[in-house]
Amino acid sequence: MSGFPGGLDAWLAHLEALHPRGSAGIELGLERVAAVKARLGQRETCPVILVAGTNGKGSTCAMLERILLAAGYRTGLYTSPHLLRYNERVRVNGVAADDASLCGAFARVEEMRGDDALTYFEFGTLAAWEAFAAAHLDVIILEVGLGGRLDATNAYQPACTIITGIDLDHMEFLGPDRESIGREKAGIFRTGVPAVCGDPQPPQSLTEHAAAIGAELRLLGRDFGYLRQEQQWLYWTGAVRRGGLAFPALRGERQLSNAACALAALDALHDILPVAMKDIRRGLIEVELAGRFQVLPGRPTVVLDVAHNPQAARVLAANLGNMGFHRQTWAVIGMLADKDIDGMIDAIGERVTHWLPCTLEGRRAASADFLAARLEARGMVVVGRFASPAAALICAQEKAGEDDRILAFGSFLTVAAALQAHGRPS
Repeated sequence: MSGFPGGLDAWLAHLEALHPRGSAGIELGLERVAAVKARLGQRETCPVILVAGTNGKGSTCAMLERILLAAGYRTGLYTSPHLLRYNERVRVNGVAADDASLCGAFARVEEMRGDDALTYFEFGTLAAWEAFAAAHLDVIILEVGLGGRLDATNAYQPACTIITGIDLDHMEFLGPDRESIGREKAGIFRTGVPAVCGDPQPPQSLTEHAAAIGAELRLLGRDFGYLRQEQQWLYWTGAVRRGGLAFPALRGERQLSNAACALAALDALHDILPVAMKDIRRGLIEVELAGRFQVLPGRPTVVLDVAHNPQAARVLAANLGNMGFHRQTWAVIGMLADKDIDGMIDAIGERVTHWLPCTLEGRRAASADFLAARLEARGMVVVGRFASPAAALICAQEKAGEDDRILAFGSFLTVAAALQAHGRPS
């Protein structure tokens, strides 16, 4: 199959229809991906960095990409989900893949998949690798979609693995507690391969699995770490101290932990991907990632954050607390129904004065009425109920004063809609 008349949009519609569960469908397992990967003849001809974690993996991937680009390497980066365009998921040398290269990659996967009903994410992962193979890269960074052990990205053999942190999310697939989730994420570890963990208190299941298979585990606070200083920060590993580092361009205290994970991985790969301190400094200063505590210019201030679980909401609340004074905060919240909505509200409630719940697109969305009921049960001030994030954002902009702050959060879908409504796509 060479393609569809409608180009990329037609291919994406095909991917959604291919598997019974559609684009949002999740069916964990490596058998389908491994089979098609073999038929495509895909091989790891350059180092692969595999990055998992409940929160922070997208930021860590972005830092790795930008540092390696600064060092002159040809990079591939595969992430998910996207905000505005599918092309954002596949980046070659820091640039989103064009429609033609994606359509060509999809066509090759379609030709070789046989009778395997790949999920949307599995098909996309295999196609991303096809795009990377055509570009003859020096290093590939893969962001795990969900969990680790049974995620499609785990079909590829890494030269280094990273788990940024572990908290409660996707429990219907990964298990009811941190021990279960840690065990699933640790499934990306390999015997004799460096395994970086940025969780300050990793589950015992993770450390035990690393020891059982002989992974080279490097723990934040034990083997590497960071120290925040007045106008800069310091990274340490063993007896080595690297001070005078500028704060990453991505905002928020948590980004220092993500940056430390990225540097620990680069240390582990130094023999095959050497990076100079000037490249690290430049990469951290230049890194960009939409929707991660993204502050849009203008007044009132608009903050966008894809936080969709309580751990991420606690980080967001702390970041909001560290901002300058804002008289009132108007929060546009849209979430999926399978998320810990009460935990999210409790984590950030004290930072918000007015709430604007909205309904997202798709059958998994929590309705604005349901969100409003959960907010009102906690005594929160609900301004209205909105059919979309765009409608909620427009209302917030009408009501907020110049000294106020507007926050849009709760899902990638919420942030994407807010970006489009604000007219400032990234």
